[in-house]
Amino acid sequence: MTEPADPLHFEDIQVGQVLPMGACAVDGEALAGFIERFAPHWPAADGAPDAMVYALWRRLADESERGMAVSKGLAVDALRFMRNPPSGELLRGRMTVMGKDPVGDGRGVVIAQHDLLDEDGRLVFSCLSRTLLLRR
Repeated sequence: MTEPADPLHFEDIQVGQVLPMGACAVDGEALAGFIERFAPHWPAADGAPDAMVYALWRRLADESERGMAVSKGLAVDALRFMRNPPSGELLRGRMTVMGKDPVGDGRGVVIAQHDLLDEDGRLVFSCLSRTLLLRR
């Protein structure tokens, strides 16, 4: 994915705005490799372990942040793991802007809730983030 010519800046984002983060599938080969390397006692039949769910969300978050004028990621907290999606499940990400606060003339903090949803729209994972964005 290439960076857009004019990424979203602090002023372009509104409280309450919902931004899609894209989608990714729980790949069977990746799941087997993740379990082998990082969770050797996790039964594959139980779906993706929490750490892999986090990694899938982080991948979507990283890709979506390429469309923003991010200065620095400050925090990710309030992690909630609701379910472990099975191999082949398609996951969609969304980011809801909960608040924003200017920090000087050049930057501002955006507080957002991130959700990872399964094919049926059920919550798989959520967290809160604080990100420093550049101002125009």
